[in-house]
Amino acid sequence: NTIKWRKEFNIDELVKEDLGEVPEKIVFMQGNDKDGHPVCYNVYGEFQNKELYAKTFSDEERRMRFLRWRIQLLERSIRKLDFTPGGINTIFHISDLKNSPGPAQRELRIATKQALQILQDNYPEFVTKQVLINVPWWYLVFYTMISPFLTQRTKSKFVFAGPTNTPKTLFKYIAPEQVPIRYGGLYLDTCECNPDFSVDDPATELIIKPSTKQIVEIIVNEICTIVWELRVVGWDVGYSAEFVPESDQGYTVIIQKGRKMVPTTDEPVLSNRFNINEVGKILLIINNPTPKKKQLLYRFKV
Repeated sequence: NTIKWRKEFNIDELVKEDLGEVPEKIVFMQGNDKDGHPVCYNVYGEFQNKELYAKTFSDEERRMRFLRWRIQLLERSIRKLDFTPGGINTIFHISDLKNSPGPAQRELRIATKQALQILQDNYPEFVTKQVLINVPWWYLVFYTMISPFLTQRTKSKFVFAGPTNTPKTLFKYIAPEQVPIRYGGLYLDTCECNPDFSVDDPATELIIKPSTKQIVEIIVNEICTIVWELRVVGWDVGYSAEFVPESDQGYTVIIQKGRKMVPTTDEPVLSNRFNINEVGKILLIINNPTPKKKQLLYRFKV
């Protein structure tokens, strides 16, 4: 049946086809998980845009065009997998349900049913994990209803995370430097944030306990320029930075005066650089006055 469907859907030609303007911010591939599986993000909240929603789902022709684009992306991703023994041959799926229109939208419901039918019938076992993030209450009710119809193997692939647990959950499976900024990580697909870093520069994760101060020491043994970036997921902390020379005759230099980082208004990632003229150490100081644990991500390089 799958071979017949692939011929009818003309899969080999679909892979090469130029489908014109497609909503890539809805579904996109970005990085790999810690085991090397490519990661696919599905961002349902984009459909809150009424113009985009109508352009994508308002009639059967548009729904089919979106479906063909989605199958094209999947096929191109599959062709990059490794089907030799022991190779990476599955995809890590993330579904972002923040501001999702929900099951009441008829057109989205029809498109989802069509897509699920095709994926279920023709692409079994291509997902290693299905992580749903920013999950609203209504989805958990919906999942409870359909759960009895899913196999135990399928259910074992599902992971659910509410808005406050989304970064923590993603970091279990994906390194922070691979996770997009919008989900609590350090990855930005343009270099506007800090062109000194890429996904190849690993980040360090630290947990800052409630009502404590965390000091990160970066020892510098040469004259150089050092750059660093850091973020505290959710911020709501104080931040300062200084350089302390090794020599007793040297003076401490204030690189960043203490400032309160507000979660809703400040930049998600802070970047700094400093010219080192003598050996010593840089101190990154995070003060967490809240009663909650905070997750700190940082990385640096000469």
